[in-house]
Amino acid sequence: MTGVKSRQLNNKTVLTWLVCLFLVAFSIGLLYLWIMRTPAKPESSLQQVIIATNTEYVGTCSITAAREKGYFAKEGIVVLIQSHSSGKAAMDAVLQGQANLGTVADIPVMFAGLDQRPVSVIATIFKTEKDHGIVGRRDRGVLTPADLKGKRVGVTLSTSSHFTLSAFLNRQKLSVKDVTVINYKPEEFADAIDRGEVDAVASWEPFLNTMMTRLGSNGVVFYGKDVYESLYNVVGMRSYIAEQPETIRKVLRALDQGSQYCNDMPDAARVIHEAGKKTDTKEQRAAWATYRFEIVLDQGLLLALEDQARWAIKNKLTNKTEVPNYLDYVYLDGMEKIKPSAVTIIH
Repeated sequence: MTGVKSRQLNNKTVLTWLVCLFLVAFSIGLLYLWIMRTPAKPESSLQQVIIATNTEYVGTCSITAAREKGYFAKEGIVVLIQSHSSGKAAMDAVLQGQANLGTVADIPVMFAGLDQRPVSVIATIFKTEKDHGIVGRRDRGVLTPADLKGKRVGVTLSTSSHFTLSAFLNRQKLSVKDVTVINYKPEEFADAIDRGEVDAVASWEPFLNTMMTRLGSNGVVFYGKDVYESLYNVVGMRSYIAEQPETIRKVLRALDQGSQYCNDMPDAARVIHEAGKKTDTKEQRAAWATYRFEIVLDQGLLLALEDQARWAIKNKLTNKTEVPNYLDYVYLDGMEKIKPSAVTIIH
C-alpha cells in the first residue's frame, strides 16, 4: 500500500509540475503575442511636428539642416516636411489644419492680418534681397524694367512676387495698370514664358533660375535688390502655439542651430539643401554670401507688413480699408525665452 501511495503522490507531483509548466509557457506565449502585436515605437519619445514649406527654396536651409543634423531630434521632436511651391500654399495648409507650422514670406502674413486670420509669426528665419526679381524675354523687347510697360507679365497673385512686380513698376513711375497681369502657379512660370504666353514673369528663386535656363541668351533677369527684401517666417495658428509653448521653444532652438550651421558651414549646408533638388542652383551658390540665415523678431517685419497692407488696400486687393495692428500677429514669448537679444520688436 505504501508503494501505491508513493506512486500516487509522484503522479500528483508530476501532474502539478506539468500544469505549472503549461501555465508558465502559456503566459510566456501571451506575453510574446502582446509584444509582437504592439507596434515598435523607436521614436515614441519624439513629438511630431508637421511643417509646410517650399523645400526647393534656399530660405528653408535652417529647417533642412536642423532635420538632417539632428537638431530637432535632440530637442525631442521629429519634423515631417510637407512640400509646397509657395508660401501662400504653405499658409493655406496651416489655416486648413494640414500642418502645424508653415514657412511664408511677409505677404501671406500681411493678407492673414487683413483677413483677421488667427495666425502668429514665431520667428523670421531668413532674409535676402537677391531671391526675388523679374525674368523677361529679349525678343519681346524686355531689356530694362522700364520696358515692362504694355507687356504681359506672369505672376502669382497675392504673393511676394506680386508685391515685387508693383515695386519694380513703381521705380519706373509705372503701375500694375500699365501691364497685363496674368495669374499662374509658380511651377507653371517656366512653361508660360518659354511658350511665349507672357513677355515677362515676376517670381523668386529657384523659379527665376529655371526660367533663365530655359530661355538661355533670350532671357534677362532683374533682381529685386533695393526694391524688395524677402523676410521668410515661420507661422502657426494661435491655438496651436498657445497649446504647445514648449514645442515652439524646441522648434526655435533647433532652427537657431540650423541657421548657425547654414551661415558657418555654407558649403556643407548647400550640399544638404541641394540633395535631390531638380533645379540648377549655380545662381544660388553665387548669391549665398548675401543670404542671412538667422532667427529674429525684428521691428522691420512690422514696418514691412504695414507698408504692404497699404499697398494691398490701395490696389484693392482686399475689401478692408484700415491697416491692422500687426503686433497681434507675432508670438513673442518663444523667442524671448530662447533668444531675447534677437527680439527688437517694440512692444
